[in-house]
Amino acid sequence: MLDTELVRASKGGGQRLMILLHGLGDSMEGYRWLPEAMALPWLNYLLVNAPGAYYGGFSWYDFHQDPGKDIDASRRLIFELLDSLREKNFPSRETMLLGFSQGCLMSIEAGARYPHRLAGIVGISGYAHEPERLALELSPEAREQRFLLTHGTQDPLIPIEQVRPQVELLRRAGLNIEWHEFVKGHTIAGEQELGVVRDFIQKCYNS
Repeated sequence: MLDTELVRASKGGGQRLMILLHGLGDSMEGYRWLPEAMALPWLNYLLVNAPGAYYGGFSWYDFHQDPGKDIDASRRLIFELLDSLREKNFPSRETMLLGFSQGCLMSIEAGARYPHRLAGIVGISGYAHEPERLALELSPEAREQRFLLTHGTQDPLIPIEQVRPQVELLRRAGLNIEWHEFVKGHTIAGEQELGVVRDFIQKCYNS
């Protein structure tokens, strides 16, 4: 099981939940600032540590050697987490995923393959693993999901030129992807980007 920590909504205490998946070498500690910054007091948050150790932090997969094996294992853990949350009164349809970098890839994987519909998926500064294969293996629910993917035009780690064709491929496969580009590196572009994410979250829950 994944190591998690629940941050309860400051108002309302409902069932709406955002699961936060960090990037390579980071941990849940790196996203403690996000619930307050999002300014959505009715939303619960679940901070998560990836399963693999990485230089004082954690990783979702080893990108040096055979990442597919680790990605499959991490995806299964995320599925188990989503299943357990339903048993704790956090329905899948009220649950969103937000991931950065490696966490973005895992959010896309879960949103495209999980057999239950989620409220929405947010992926920041990441990419899709084997998108051609992913397009052929979408879950029956995948085309009903809403995806928000954002990326930086100056990202030195994951060049945007590699990601744009993946997004178009997955769109052609039927995924409902909202795509935004920001003048930024491999980071979150402050309130400008958070505003786009906040609007997407509200749209997912209110329509």
